[in-house]
This record gives sequence, C-alpha cells and structure tokens, in this order.
Amino acid sequence: MSNHDSSVGDCASTHRSRSISSIYVAIILLGIVSMMGDIVYEGSRGLVPDYLKFLGASALIVGLVGGLGEFLGYAIRLFSGFLADTTRAYWFFIFLGYGLIASIPLLGFAGSWEIASILFLLERLGKALRSPSRDTIISIISVGVGPGKAFGIHELLDQVGAVAGPLIVATIMFYSGNNYNKTFTSLFIPFLMLLAALTYTYIKIKSRTKVEFKDEEVKVKTLKRPFYLYTLAVLLNTMGIFPVALILYRASTILPLGQQWMIPLIYLLIQGVDASISLLAGYAYDKFGIKILTLAFVLSILPPILTIGSSELSMLIAASIFFGAVLGMQESIYRAAVSSFTPVSSRGTAYGLFNTVYGIGFLISGGVYGLLIDLKMPLTVSLPFIILTQAAAITTLMKTQTSRR
Repeated sequence: MSNHDSSVGDCASTHRSRSISSIYVAIILLGIVSMMGDIVYEGSRGLVPDYLKFLGASALIVGLVGGLGEFLGYAIRLFSGFLADTTRAYWFFIFLGYGLIASIPLLGFAGSWEIASILFLLERLGKALRSPSRDTIISIISVGVGPGKAFGIHELLDQVGAVAGPLIVATIMFYSGNNYNKTFTSLFIPFLMLLAALTYTYIKIKSRTKVEFKDEEVKVKTLKRPFYLYTLAVLLNTMGIFPVALILYRASTILPLGQQWMIPLIYLLIQGVDASISLLAGYAYDKFGIKILTLAFVLSILPPILTIGSSELSMLIAASIFFGAVLGMQESIYRAAVSSFTPVSSRGTAYGLFNTVYGIGFLISGGVYGLLIDLKMPLTVSLPFIILTQAAAITTLMKTQTSRR
C-alpha cells in the first residue's frame, strides 16, 4: 500500500471516529436534558400519590388519576407524533413539552386534590407533546451506534435525574417537617436549570438533525403487521402491571403518620433499579433482539402479587425492586424495538400510536388495581388477571417474531 493510500485510510478512520464521538455527544446532551426534567417531575411523582391522599383522594381516585395521567401522557403522542412527522417541528414540540413541567412546582399552591390532579395531568400532557419528537431525534442521530445502546445511554442519564429527584424531594420533606407546599415550590430551581440545558442542547445539535432529515421522504409510510402485533403485546403487558402510583399509595397506608418523607425514598429505589437495568437491557436488546422482552413480561407478574398479597413493608420494597427492573426495560428496549419495525419517515407517528396504546394499558391497570385495593380484595381474586395478561402478552410477542420472517 502506498503512503497516499495509507494517509487516506487514516483520514477516513479519523473521520469515522469523530462521527461516532459526535453521535455520543448528541445522545448525552439529550440525556442531560431528560435528567434535569426527571429531577423535577420524577422527584414529584414519588410524593404526588401521598399528596392526593393528604388532600382527600381515595385509592381508586389515585389509581385513576395516575392511570389517566399515563394515558394522556401516551395517548396525545399519537397526535403530537403525527404533527411532528408532517411539520418536522420536532424542536417546537420538545420545548413546549418540557415547558409544561412548570406545573409541578405549581403543585405547591394547590388547595384540593382536584386542582393538584389537573396540574399533574398538565405535566403528563407535556410529556406526550415532547416524547415522540425527542425519541425520533434520538433514533436518527444514533445511526452508527445502535438504537439499543442509544436509548440505553439516554435512559441511564434520564434515570440519574430520576434518582436524584426523589432524593432531593425526600430531603426537603424531612427538613421542612413534611411541608408539601415548600417541597413542590422548591422545584422551580431545577426547572429553570432544565430550560437552560435544553436551550444549549438545541444550539449544539439542531444543525445535525436538519442534515439527517434532508434526505428523508416527506411521505409517511404505512406501518406493517409486526408493528401492530408488537404494540398489542405491550398493551397486554401494561394492563397487568401494578402502577407505581398505587405502590406508593400502599406505602402511605403502611408507614406511620409523620414518616411521609420516606415515600419518595421508595420511589428512589425504583428509579435506582431502573437506572442500573436500562443500559444493560439496551445492550442485551442489540445482541438478542426483541425476545429479551419476554423477561420483562415475566417479571411484570411479581409486583402486583407482592403488593396485593402482603401488607408488610419488606414485601412492598421487593415489589418496588421488581417494578424498577421492568421499568428499566420499558424505558429503553420497549422504545428501541419500535425503531426496528418502522421506517424513519413515519417513526414519529409510530411512537405516537405505540405510546397511546401503552397509556391505555396503564389506564386500565390503574382502575382495576385501584378498585381492588379499595374493595380490599384478596390476592386470589386478582391472580387470574395478573397471570393471564402476561401470558397473552408473551404469546403475542412470539407471534410478532414469526410474522417478521
């Protein structure tokens, strides 16, 4: 080989290295934005169920509000995802969605569970507006490193905020004497930091996303049968998952009065497990494919059994650990799998539809399990529902793999 050829090869290798590095930088920047957002809204989510209970809400109301929040947080994505694809206004939806996180610090001024519920739902609306656009950008800029790794890295950074948030909230609750108002309003500080991080990220990577979109078809392609089967499998899975809001509600009924500051720590445990699992799950997905989701579906059986079947705090903690493991897989490989079934030109729509169905599952589980708790039903009554939903989910997932051949 001539010196010239060697030189050209070295230059190409250096260019590829720089290109890969720039991809990781972009993923990390978006992860930092999500991290700051999680400090605010994930920090509050560990306290909201107890706050609603404090304001007079029952378990059914808490379950329905939590389920409705998840439903809106996902259902509106069908609309926002389609608009993002047709207008290419990805960054507009990202800024608008993150801006609505301001409703969380405003919870400190809520005087009733109805107002608090509306503010909580507004934040979920913001998540619905930003998520398809953010996920689409991640899926596009991650070309060259793998969607599993990209979403795994993003989720890992996201979960740093999800761990820090509940810890911050628990600390404020402890030192303020369980003062809900002071705790929520203090979250204005990280919210302002979030806006600063988002603005910086937009300035740094907006030109890169424009270049990637330039050669894409504007026409939205039809989604295929494997995508719909996969989405149905996830719907069945989420229908049987015990909602985190009700895990925390159960904690508020078990813990002695005056120890409400400990509830965000249980949520912290969930997010800590989530963070440790997400990156590993992302790598496992890139290696083994969609069949790795079977493990998540099987693990989904344990949280409702442990939570409903016992009133011991130790069992609730065990349920939280398993729920965190499932959540880590949901937030990384569930999303990554969507990109495997869809073309880039219709991916915003696909994420919107997928997340709508995802939210319907949580709405159903919130209502079902909330009612079971209010009626004080034994585990034997709910066990068939718990088992059958996950069995049906696994069966449908297997059909998804068959239909791709």
